[in-house]
Amino acid sequence: MTTYSIPAMSCGHCRATVEKTVLGLDPAATLSFDMPARTVAINTQRDDAQLRAALQDAGYPAAMV
Repeated sequence: MTTYSIPAMSCGHCRATVEKTVLGLDPAATLSFDMPARTVAINTQRDDAQLRAALQDAGYPAAMV
């Protein structure tokens, strides 16, 4: 499981978009959100670069914590 900081993620809509983006890449992925910290822990088989590129395209740039 890898934790990402997503500073632009501030509300439920943001969370839903991040979740939809990740699950669109890997339907078997699991996500654990910490909204106050604006982080998400993701367990996925997808490559980190693919994941970050998809989140960037969705408007939510992510950095590994």
